[in-house]
Amino acid sequence: MTRPPFEVADIVRQHGDRFLDAHHAWVTGQHRRVFRAIAQCRTAALGGHRDRCEQCAHPALSYNSCRDRHCPKCLTAARNAWLAAREAEHLPVGYVHIVFTMPQPLARLALANKRVVYDLLFQAAAATLLQVAANPKRLGAAIGGLMVLHTWGQRLQHHPHVHCVVPMGGLAPDGTRWIHPRPRFFLPIPALRKLFRGKLVAGVRDAFRDGRLDFPSTLERLKTDAAFRAFLRSLYRQTWVVYAKPPFGSSAHVLHYLARYTHRVAISNHRLVTVADGTVSFRWKDYRHGSQIRTLTLDAHEFLRRFLLHVLPKRFVRIRYFGFLASRCRTRGLPQCRQALAGAPTPPVEPPVAAPPRTSWPCPRCGAPMRIVERLTARQLFLHALLASVTHDTS
Repeated sequence: MTRPPFEVADIVRQHGDRFLDAHHAWVTGQHRRVFRAIAQCRTAALGGHRDRCEQCAHPALSYNSCRDRHCPKCLTAARNAWLAAREAEHLPVGYVHIVFTMPQPLARLALANKRVVYDLLFQAAAATLLQVAANPKRLGAAIGGLMVLHTWGQRLQHHPHVHCVVPMGGLAPDGTRWIHPRPRFFLPIPALRKLFRGKLVAGVRDAFRDGRLDFPSTLERLKTDAAFRAFLRSLYRQTWVVYAKPPFGSSAHVLHYLARYTHRVAISNHRLVTVADGTVSFRWKDYRHGSQIRTLTLDAHEFLRRFLLHVLPKRFVRIRYFGFLASRCRTRGLPQCRQALAGAPTPPVEPPVAAPPRTSWPCPRCGAPMRIVERLTARQLFLHALLASVTHDTS
């Protein structure tokens, strides 16, 4: 893939300091750290290394990545390592993709209470799937799956939702056989929607009762018991969006499909069209009108404000598992699933191990492996650049 002409890092470097000064009242230390990491990513500020081709001896100087999960340039290696580890968990069945979305009034509360409400979103989605699947009138099986939190829409607006990727079917109550759903049908969406709404509203109510919610000035009207009860009642009148995409055509495509949803940020550099005159233009997909590709232009400060809406709390886990894929159940649950599917014993599954970091990459001249020959600190790179400039001036 060719390098994009514009990057989020360019916008942060050009407008980040003025944005932080103008919005210091609500900007947090986490926001500042994300901006700093993105601005310094793959620059001399983070150090680097000298590389040399094993075949043609072509030299190169590479700068280190920031490895911040919000950085558009730092996701490929983490995604590849994660997908390699997931291969050990893949089951030879079809998979279905189900999305749970919270309504906008609740999303506004979530924006001020990200850790609490996003946790509740995960819990409600997982509990809903497990309960409906366990119902003998639906599937009557114990299921498992993967959940990924996304907090953005195509125009960078705050739109929290959870993508769930679930094997089609589950273990019978006795754990000895695999129960398959009806063809091209997994679980009834109306039942999922109703139960999800009830569980998430109940979780938010309990969080309020336990004093775990914060109410900034924009939500201060909800601080009283009466006002919050009225708010919860109003949520039942909102549209709750739960939908399922058609099952995958082939289980071999599952891991490639997952890569589209796991390690992503609010916007990739390749969607940026122009960055000029204090504005940012980017492409977005209009799902309401046949997925047409449109272009949206925002003031640079508004673009950065929307980008920061999607900064997650420190150490918040945005990829989670439930059912027989949960960490406490996986070692025993996966062999059970394979035995039920194959009808024969299978060896225990070892916990997945992340793939080792890449130690070589193709030479831009001949394609042979490039190897690191020397690691350099930011100070060493600065002194090297200073010496090079002095040498150039005196030559």
